[in-house]
Amino acid sequence: MSPPFTVIRDSTPDSAIPRGAVVAMGNFDGVHLGHRAVIAAALEMGRAHGRPALALTFEPHPRRFFSPNTPQFRLTDERAKLRLLAGTGLAGAVVMTFDKARAGTSAQDFIHHDLIGRLGVSGIAVGYDFHFGKGRVGSPSLLVNEAPRLGIEVDVQPHIDIDERPVSSSAIRIALAEGLLNDATTMLGAPWFVTGEVIHGEKRGRDLGYPTANIQLDANCGLKHGIYAVRVGRGPERLDGVASFGRRPTFDNGAPLLEIFLFDFKGDLYGQTLDCAFVGFIREELKFDSLEALIRQMDDDSARARAMLAAAPDAFPRLGVID
Repeated sequence: MSPPFTVIRDSTPDSAIPRGAVVAMGNFDGVHLGHRAVIAAALEMGRAHGRPALALTFEPHPRRFFSPNTPQFRLTDERAKLRLLAGTGLAGAVVMTFDKARAGTSAQDFIHHDLIGRLGVSGIAVGYDFHFGKGRVGSPSLLVNEAPRLGIEVDVQPHIDIDERPVSSSAIRIALAEGLLNDATTMLGAPWFVTGEVIHGEKRGRDLGYPTANIQLDANCGLKHGIYAVRVGRGPERLDGVASFGRRPTFDNGAPLLEIFLFDFKGDLYGQTLDCAFVGFIREELKFDSLEALIRQMDDDSARARAMLAAAPDAFPRLGVID
């Protein structure tokens, strides 16, 4: 059994923080391939020096602090991000609260007080574009310049390109908004996923022969409305299905809702928490003139979803366990 993934917060006493750890530093929204390169560098540095490697991240996302009234489509909320980080082999994560005090901390104070003083880091891995401190004046080059005097090692990872396009959280958001699921999956290194509790719906699917597990996603979710091939995680169990995300134009044009039909499954899922990984985009959301036409289309959607999932039998994010 692997050791537990430790989460260190502002309230964690200094005595409970492992001194001399290596940190991979970033916001890590989505934990995409660029983030994973930084994490891999931290893990290698930790192995070379016999030190634990941790992620260092911030919550809420700094964008939420600086632009509280601007909708923010996050690829991963805090828990999803930590579960992904726990699946990388890191020993834990440092979650720093991003508030007025943190935003006003100078880069030098952050280095000397937080990184060296409180955490006692021995090494830092960052991406080429990571900035920190008041006014974002802290940079990878500042860390590199300070490293010899501080007696720490710094590794700066270059950008990761796919087809000559840099991987970024913003690019993944755009891909998801446009239904370009293959592009998003490639940049993430695994299918994008959401987690939510199954709630009661209008139960129309049951009458149509397609009973669904319904999950309300974050109001700022920017995923394209449409039909998807999905793989659902219920604890360690994996269940294949087809899902609709959208406003149900044939019926009510209501608030966006994720409705999942699980193949070959019978049982009550109300109140249970599911992970839903989006494996393939099938089509856009449509309005049908009759229930018969809708059912024919759902039959076709299901067949296409089964084929997509059969072609990707292992498609699911690697998630670790956190307390």
